Amino acid sequence: MSKAEKTKQFIIEKTAPIFNMKGYSGTSISDITDITGLTKGSIYGNFESKDEVAIAVFKYNVKKLHDAFSREIDKQTTFKGKLLVYPKLYSEYSDLQVTKGGCPILNTATESDDTHPILKKYAERTLNYWKEKIMYFIDQGILAGEFKANAIDTEKTALTIIALIEGAIMISKLTNSLDNLSSIMTSVYKVIDDLE
Repeated sequence: MSKAEKTKQFIIEKTAPIFNMKGYSGTSISDITDITGLTKGSIYGNFESKDEVAIAVFKYNVKKLHDAFSREIDKQTTFKGKLLVYPKLYSEYSDLQVTKGGCPILNTATESDDTHPILKKYAERTLNYWKEKIMYFIDQGILAGEFKANAIDTEKTALTIIALIEGAIMISKLTNSLDNLSSIMTSVYKVIDDLE
């Protein structure tokens, strides 16, 4: 890594928690300079705009999340086991310490839907990738004989799993209750169990 690349990475890693907790609108250039100890000129010497920092940070946070889940998914030998990683890890999300401030997909999607079309597009792509991955596990589970061969709407099931997980995170954060998170994750387990 060149010195410029190291500086960029430093800025991304240091500001990732702030953007994820305060959002794009709530994060100021002063927040970025305060947390990095760099000057405004140095920030803009490495990134063209706050938008560019926000996009890089979103990608960084999503990659951290993806890597944490992929490590667990890769350990599973069944497609049901791979699907069950999602409710299991999200049930323990506050202990995982993957991304400070909660799920970057939920945070970014909620904030950017009406205010930041570029970030919205990145959040939408990430959501679609997640949906496609769940659909793949369901389809492969059907082919492997783990799940029912008929009567499964793969896309609807994938979206239901995602909606339950993201809704659970939102409700848990809003009510400051991990019990709510656990209760809703029980519904995710049931959706997956019902595939058999």
